[in-house]
Amino acid sequence: MFKLNQTVTPTQITHAHRLWLYALVGLILLFLIIPCLIVIPMSFSASQYLEFPPREWSLRWYQAYLGSPEWMMATWVTVKVAIMATCIATVLGTLAAYGLSQVRGGMAKLVNSLMMLPMLVPIILVAIGVFFVYSRTGLNNSIMGLVLAHSVLAIPFVLIAVGNGLQGFDMNQEMAARSLGASRPWAFLTVTLPQLRLSICSGALFAFIASFDEVVIALFIVGGESSTLPRRMFANIRDQIDPTVAAVSTLMIVLSILLLVAMQYIKSLERRQQH
Repeated sequence: MFKLNQTVTPTQITHAHRLWLYALVGLILLFLIIPCLIVIPMSFSASQYLEFPPREWSLRWYQAYLGSPEWMMATWVTVKVAIMATCIATVLGTLAAYGLSQVRGGMAKLVNSLMMLPMLVPIILVAIGVFFVYSRTGLNNSIMGLVLAHSVLAIPFVLIAVGNGLQGFDMNQEMAARSLGASRPWAFLTVTLPQLRLSICSGALFAFIASFDEVVIALFIVGGESSTLPRRMFANIRDQIDPTVAAVSTLMIVLSILLLVAMQYIKSLERRQQH
């Protein structure tokens, strides 16, 4: 029997190159995971200070977090702001994605690019701009001001998720409903929106995460009783370093993992729905 030599085209990856690629990805993942692997054990330390590895193990810093009115207030503010910002961003981002899907040409691309700016511009520039605007409008150090700022940051995530969902949606279904007498809003609510529910949920989860762990804008515009959990963590590291911040970080890592698992599950359901 003759063995045919297969030539590798420029677009194909050889086995050796694939191994190098896997090794590079593994190193990047290790670089990202190592801080988490260090923080989690530190949160169970019995010491008064951050130490790794812990000499003694304890849950005292989780108890300190749960028993602290300041930490609980910051947690409540963070959750409240994240939920409100997610609701606003989900509604506006979904409507924007639907509107842009109905328009073609340079204007649609321009509007889409403008709405994506909060994701592309360095967050410190956004924070400075928000601070000066709020200084004139009296929204500094207010929950509503933080909600509005986080909503602006979260809208691009919803826009991307819902926009991708609309690319796989057959708009003829909505046109059929309108041809049978349904108004455009009613056709959108009863035909299009239900089929976009998974994309909307995915975008909402991204928006929630974007708001929940945001710290730069919070440093500029809120303080005191309006402080968020990330801002409180930053102040704790700056003023007094104790393992409470490691305990809070561990809880946030667990929450982020759960939300990422939920997003992957939603994406798998979305792929099944498309097939």
